[in-house]
Formats: sequence, structure tokens, C-alpha cells
Amino acid sequence: MLNDTLLIAARDIAARQGGRPVLEGVNLSVGKGEIVTLVGPNGSGKSTLLKVMLGALAPEAGRVARMPGLRVGYVPQKLHLDSTLPMTVRRFLDLPVRAPRAAAEAALERAGVGALGRRQMAELSGGQFQRVLLARALLARPHLLVLDEATQGLDQPGSADFYRQIEAVRDDLGCGVLMVSHELHVVMSASDRVVCLNGHVCCEGTPAAVSAAPEWRQLFGTGTGGALALYRHEHDHAHHDHGHDHDHGSHDQLHA
Repeated sequence: MLNDTLLIAARDIAARQGGRPVLEGVNLSVGKGEIVTLVGPNGSGKSTLLKVMLGALAPEAGRVARMPGLRVGYVPQKLHLDSTLPMTVRRFLDLPVRAPRAAAEAALERAGVGALGRRQMAELSGGQFQRVLLARALLARPHLLVLDEATQGLDQPGSADFYRQIEAVRDDLGCGVLMVSHELHVVMSASDRVVCLNGHVCCEGTPAAVSAAPEWRQLFGTGTGGALALYRHEHDHAHHDHGHDHDHGSHDQLHA
């Protein structure tokens, strides 16, 4: 059972891919209004855990509890469209089900691309394309927004802009966010909690606490400090979610 603050919780997850064990005893939860970033090296089980969390893969052991009626918005790593296919951004949002005009316009505004509705998808930059994918994920006003390596292929400033938009979406909708990445520079100030995965949860906590953990340094070395500093700022504000304040102040807890 979930408490009132949790949207989704995976408990004691074990899973195999291709007959090979990739996850063992993994726990991961996302609360209302919380941004959780899941990081780890290639082959660490991030994609497998995401499939288990979303119900696309049955775990070998453990279970996933979800808030009743949970609405999930999903932003994939990439989506390939034929560049010769004439399709406007607004038409893209109508696939596979026509989106009400007000909902589509609101989703584009929340994603930071409110002026692009009439543009052709083939004309968009990489960053604009990812924001349109974000808008599509926001159409149903999700309780939980899931991003699977959504900044891969963007440069560092583009990634920073995209994730600042994610923080703004969280503040606006009060949704929880689960971001998955192997790019260390997305471990930035918008994350309330970072979970480091390598077949099991190595460590978790605030970005600053995790970057100082021995388990993190063993996996990634000590060369990420500059990238972390680039995005970190002190959270001295509260986030409001349906009348409740979520204070993400300066707190560097670490759970190994």
C-alpha cells in the first residue's frame, strides 16, 4: 500500500533480460511533486527498471504499487518521423487521438513551445522536438511524468534549458517526475533526489550528497564536480501541491 504522498513505489525488484539477471533487490519510489533522477552506467538496469515501473515488464520478484488512477506522461529518448512527411506540431498532438484545442495549446505552453503549433515537425531543432514530445506527454495532465534519456543528442545548454522547463512543469502541475539518464550532467539542481543504480541501488540522496558518496566515485570517478556545480543551486523555495508546501531546502541526506 502507498501512503498519501507516494505516486509509485517499486519494492525488492528482481528482473532478468535475455536470461541474465540485471536487477536485484531494487527499491525506488516517486512522491507527489518530487523530481527523482535515476542514473547509472550503461548496462546498469535503468531501462529494465523503467519497464517494470511502467508495467511493460513483469519482475521476477518484488512488486510495484501505484496510486489508484495514476496518469503517466512518457517522454521517450527519441522518436523517428519521416522527414518528408508533412505534419504540423498541432497535427502531431492529435495522434493517435484528437486532442481538444484548449488542452493542446495549454500543453504546448507548459512545454515552452506555445508558438510552434503551425510549424512542421521536420523543421524543428532537436530541443524544440523534445519539447513537443514533452507537450504530448502533458496532454493528459499526468500525475507522474517519466523521461527516458530525453536530452540525449542535445548540447549541454540545451539540456539545461530542457530540465529547467521540467522543473517549471512540476511547479505548475504538482506532478512527480522520474528522469532516467546515463549523462551525469543532468544530475542538476532540479533533482530533489538522485538514485544511483548498478544492478542494485548503490546510493541515493541529494545531488551533492550522492556526488560525494564513495559508491558514486567508484562508478564514475571524481571528474563530474564541474558539471554538477553548473546546474546546482540552493533550493530555498517551497513548491505548492494542492495546498501543501513541499520544502526542498538545502538538505544533503544520503542513503546507501
